[in-house]
Amino acid sequence: MRTLYILIIAAIAASCNTSPNNEPFVYNNYSSVHELEVDLQRIAKIEDSSEQSIAAGILWDSLRSNKRIPFAINDSVMFLYKGTEQNNSVSWAGDFNWWSATQNAAKVKMVRLGSSKIFYYTTTFPPDARLDYKVVVDGQWILDPANPNIQYSGFGPNSELRMPQWNQAQETIPIQGVTKGNLSEDLFIKSSLQNLNYTVAYKVYTPHNYQQKNNLPVIYVTDGHEYSNDRLGAMVIVLDNLIYQEKIEPIIAVFIDPREPGNLSNNRRMSEYAANPKYANFVADELVGLIDNTYKTDPTPSKRAILGTSMGGWISAYIGLTRSDKFQLVGIHSPAFDDAIVSSYNQSPKLPLQIFMSTGTINDTQDRALKMKAVLDAKGYSTMYIEVNEGHSWGNWRALIEEPLTLFFKKEKSM
Repeated sequence: MRTLYILIIAAIAASCNTSPNNEPFVYNNYSSVHELEVDLQRIAKIEDSSEQSIAAGILWDSLRSNKRIPFAINDSVMFLYKGTEQNNSVSWAGDFNWWSATQNAAKVKMVRLGSSKIFYYTTTFPPDARLDYKVVVDGQWILDPANPNIQYSGFGPNSELRMPQWNQAQETIPIQGVTKGNLSEDLFIKSSLQNLNYTVAYKVYTPHNYQQKNNLPVIYVTDGHEYSNDRLGAMVIVLDNLIYQEKIEPIIAVFIDPREPGNLSNNRRMSEYAANPKYANFVADELVGLIDNTYKTDPTPSKRAILGTSMGGWISAYIGLTRSDKFQLVGIHSPAFDDAIVSSYNQSPKLPLQIFMSTGTINDTQDRALKMKAVLDAKGYSTMYIEVNEGHSWGNWRALIEEPLTLFFKKEKSM
């Protein structure tokens, strides 16, 4: 049997259907996606189905063992999937097409490699892009089984495309030997009748050696259950690292959970975060008061921040606009703004705010973010604005937590 296998491989290698280095379709450091496509097309032309299957399997195994699936080089990428003979439809859905399997049918040109089990799709992205995706196999959405890179979302894990120039944010990786702060268990506050009139859960992060410190700045974080999750926002890891490295002052973080205590499937963020004055007043008047009375905080508004992503970015901007008496530091990731909040900032006198705002450029919130940026720039706000070649994903936001923290709470070096 082994002799037959060797003879088949030799026959394939001897034919015109060989790789650029005249080897039997193994990964050979292709210099472009086009070179890989040429090999795939050659394999597809092998008339004998058994020989075609063997050649396709050899190339697949070689790419997978070299961790080159998806195959990304320069600004091009080839998604690949090895299914079964019964699979009739394979496509890819992700940040790049609004997670639409329907759009896949029209826009994602999937190719089946001859009669083999291998499907592929080629496209281009910026060379430093990072995107979440799934494979859609006969209508079922699955993780890419050949890709070990995973990014979790609020709805579970996704496969992660990492283009060649993308670099992982080092502050999201725990530093060996770092002195860690403490994240509390769930705490609860019952909001007043005139505000939310229900109980809200939250957790509090206090820095290492908290008992020896005083007058600590505070950052309040919407969607706090996700920002504080190591697989999502990883903000506790980032805080520990930045404080340990003395990049920021020791601070307190209050992670506010929008889910109903005891019924976590009821996420109230859509009503709480839509420029809701009752939520803004709850945070500014009730939660801030409780935190200032319980912890060793600096109570001045210029030392108090609000941070959020998507809808949470909208409410963060709204709290800055309506409650600058309590919050003068505003952090916004991928804001789900409506026109009204942009117009309100435009019509309002300039407020004593320092603002961080970021967005992805691939089917994220770039248009609305740029409209807000234009207003902030025209009014002379102190603003840091960042765009990244990513989508609406925690992979985007977790890598941009250091920036608002260092903007707001940078540790001044002693002379």
